[in-house]
Amino acid sequence: MNAFDQSEPTTKEKALSLAQRFRSQFGTDCAIYRAPGRVNLIGDHTDYNDGYVMPAAIDLHCWIAALHRPDQKLVLASDNFQESYEIDLADDSERRSHSWHDYPVGVAMQLKRSGYRLQGANLLIRGDVPIGAGLSSSAAIEVATAYALMDLAGHTIDRIEMARISQKAENEFVGANCGIMDQFVSLHGRRDHALMLDCRSLEYELIPIPQSTMLVVCNTMVKHAVATGEYNRRREECEEALRLLSAVLPNLRALRDVNLEQLERHRSLLPETLWRRVHHVVSENGRVMNAAAAFRSAE
Repeated sequence: MNAFDQSEPTTKEKALSLAQRFRSQFGTDCAIYRAPGRVNLIGDHTDYNDGYVMPAAIDLHCWIAALHRPDQKLVLASDNFQESYEIDLADDSERRSHSWHDYPVGVAMQLKRSGYRLQGANLLIRGDVPIGAGLSSSAAIEVATAYALMDLAGHTIDRIEMARISQKAENEFVGANCGIMDQFVSLHGRRDHALMLDCRSLEYELIPIPQSTMLVVCNTMVKHAVATGEYNRRREECEEALRLLSAVLPNLRALRDVNLEQLERHRSLLPETLWRRVHHVVSENGRVMNAAAAFRSAE
């Protein structure tokens, strides 16, 4: 989005438009919730290896208009797809259907499993995070759904716990073995800041993006689908490499704990593809630390 494009609707205009759409579909007023997508500045395939990442939230969001209803039904309407889906919150047999509604349904199921009692609700969902562009539209809808359902049911929740629940929904219900980075930055990102995150401890630092810096996000038109294909395969390869290295480095918890000297010493244990996976994780963690230091020094 061009920050200088005055034709773009403002945040208030987007909220009002969605509220009007909700009123026309459900006949009532509503509350509005939103959560941002993200761009990862550096730290690829390190989060699920307990490593370091440095993403930034962006000014594209998943928006949800919502209001509770008197029964235990969760009615999900997509303004993007012009489709609706309905579940009974009292029924625990819901399974994924490989469609857009897996994400909000997965969050609802995971909140229930975490001990939160939910109310029935009508949700109208609209996203302006491009789907499949690598900007984490999935985390945006998960986080926005979690906020809406928890607020409507009168619960409060710690943001770190919400990130964990949203990640678990994507792992266990949607079937994408993502790390926690996307959900975490959607919950903790701040305007004009990058977020330096230790994916093991979940300690984080918001680092100001230098004023002279402009982030440019380019759409390569390559479809990004975390729940299928290469992403899950890459994680499986990392897990296999960890298993092989653990035979000679017994204190390993994750690839984050391997250093370059150890990797070279035990290179013969790993097929070439697995060696490249580990080398990337180890060296990428160093690049994240260096990038964070560069941003701090530019303040």
